[in-house]
Amino acid sequence: MLELDGTQGAAPADDLIKDATDQTFMADVVDASQEVPVIVDFWAPWCGPCKTLGPALEAAVQKARGKVRMVKVNVDENQGVAGQLRVQSIPTVYAFHKGQPVDGFQGALPPSQVEDFVQKMAALGGDDGLGEALEAAEQMLVAGDAAGAAEVFAAIAQEDPASAAAFGGMVRAHLALGQVDQAEAVLNGAPAELHDKPELEAARAALELARQAEHAGPVDELRARVDANPDDHQARFDLATALNAAGDTAGAVDQLLDLFRRDRDWNDGAARTQLFTIFDALKPNDPVVLNGRRRLSSMIFV
Repeated sequence: MLELDGTQGAAPADDLIKDATDQTFMADVVDASQEVPVIVDFWAPWCGPCKTLGPALEAAVQKARGKVRMVKVNVDENQGVAGQLRVQSIPTVYAFHKGQPVDGFQGALPPSQVEDFVQKMAALGGDDGLGEALEAAEQMLVAGDAAGAAEVFAAIAQEDPASAAAFGGMVRAHLALGQVDQAEAVLNGAPAELHDKPELEAARAALELARQAEHAGPVDELRARVDANPDDHQARFDLATALNAAGDTAGAVDQLLDLFRRDRDWNDGAARTQLFTIFDALKPNDPVVLNGRRRLSSMIFV
């Protein structure tokens, strides 16, 4: 269970990997797999491939952060359980879940395949409540408790550093608090492998809009300029920026669509670029996005 300090009810680090015997196999593997998947590595000291596979398995299990455990069985010393499971060559790997063997393989695998196997087994055990925590954080953010949402998102990211949703949520929460620099620091500090994830792209777009908002002019003055001269494209673009900064995203999209209709090539297509930035910052199923994309498409394909 996730706690706000980033801990959960997973096995302590020193329990993630252990040696088992014929006598302890039932407790260490079968019973333990009721709580979390357990990977069993059947090996022997004289086995060359075992010396490669074992460390790769251990590294992948440690990386899974408690979502899967590993048990090592020396077949020279524990022939009973090896015989029961018909282990005929080594290395042999079995994965147990809910007391039953669910997958396995024989022979050494490349590290990438070993990690894929471990991650697949870890997924059998669920996400330790992280999905529910993400949903709760999103609800807190919608309800206006951005500070609370930021705390929960941070706890999830600490528990699962591969959660793009947690990092993206942290960015959005800090932006909601007006902490633009902190949001940028979170975004820059996210693991490199997450940078192209949709959640991080959306956060990046939201951050860009927040930076623009810092320089947005007064809405009433900009609206008066547009009313006085509808062909003042810069004023209309600035009005869209100010409206979005004020929380009127639909109004900002309306102004940008009007600008695109009047002169789609103005300022190197700035209206279209800004529209896509707004769309990227919102959820794909947001009515503003769906309506805006439909209207933009109708202008483009005429």
